[in-house]
Amino acid sequence: MLLDATSLPPNRGGVARYIVGLLSGLDRLGHSITVVTKERDVESLRSAAPSHRYVLAPKAVDARPARLIWEQVGLPRLARRLGARVVHSPHYTFPLLRRGASVVTVHDATFFTDPAVHSRLKRLFFTTWTRLALRRARAIVSPSRATIEALREHVGRIRGSAVVAYLAIDADVFRPPAPEAGERFGAQNDLPLERGWIAFLGTIEPRKNVPALIRAHRTLTRTRAAEGRTTPVLALSGARGWDAEAASLLDTRPEGVRELGYLPIDDLPAFLGSAALVAYPSLGEGFGLPVLEAMACGSAVLTTPRLSIPEVGGDAVVYSEPDEASLTAALADMLDDPAMTERLRSAAVLRAAEFTWEACAREHLRAYADAGVTP
Repeated sequence: MLLDATSLPPNRGGVARYIVGLLSGLDRLGHSITVVTKERDVESLRSAAPSHRYVLAPKAVDARPARLIWEQVGLPRLARRLGARVVHSPHYTFPLLRRGASVVTVHDATFFTDPAVHSRLKRLFFTTWTRLALRRARAIVSPSRATIEALREHVGRIRGSAVVAYLAIDADVFRPPAPEAGERFGAQNDLPLERGWIAFLGTIEPRKNVPALIRAHRTLTRTRAAEGRTTPVLALSGARGWDAEAASLLDTRPEGVRELGYLPIDDLPAFLGSAALVAYPSLGEGFGLPVLEAMACGSAVLTTPRLSIPEVGGDAVVYSEPDEASLTAALADMLDDPAMTERLRSAAVLRAAEFTWEACAREHLRAYADAGVTP
């Protein structure tokens, strides 16, 4: 069994957390596999999951174009040399000409369900590779039932088995913060802890629906100000993506909105858990990892009932339609009902604890067995 971890991004974003979490889950279950990785990642992976065998990819794969070429030429050669019967490609692309069995992780179906929220080039790339994976892989792994169902509806039959493996979080990182951690984070980022803040976490791209959130916050702020009441600031954490509308709004420096940029992962528990609430008004997700991370930090979460998100949030979050009026009303309801938000905080922690990397790893073992190997 060979897992190709060369797609691990330089930051500790979603794909990185998935790969590290899966390897740690397999490790804790007592299963060992071979992992090919970039030199820069080997020590962190070995620290998280020491039982696996780690093999270094060529230095050239640090550049994405070279990595994609190596994946087609060098990875099959490596698999043959190692005697690997199955290769797991954890991020859409996989070696097309390799004769052995493949397991491919397809994270997201929104390239088909909501194509307008993706750039044309990205949409073409990921829809092409997803179609190829569904036709050729011995097993497809996805992080939600909604993703599998959407793939069947929009793409067609999945040739191999289809396995749902819910993601999880690192419980040593994502947990309710101590009060002093929130105070320190607020002071460092000019966020008034006494009123809290409304937190958003994610890349600012069209499907995250940030413009509607900014407008809802503006409307709510004006309404409450007319009543002599204040509204927590809206604090956005995440890199700017390709959402031109959001960028235009943010460039006007809207009152009561703070753009924090990409926060280190160790800052996220204080950012999320100390917020008055977390708003994630996404138009659709393959899983919705920020929702789970916020829940694990004891946040009261407002999100949408789109695609996979109800599988993550269950009854422990508030759902709203993603339009401005619905978001405004939902934000007001949550801010005006402290008892409800406290109940949500408690329910969120319990719900998040149901998602573990060991459970995720067990489903991957099922996919590996369907492909013909048991680590």
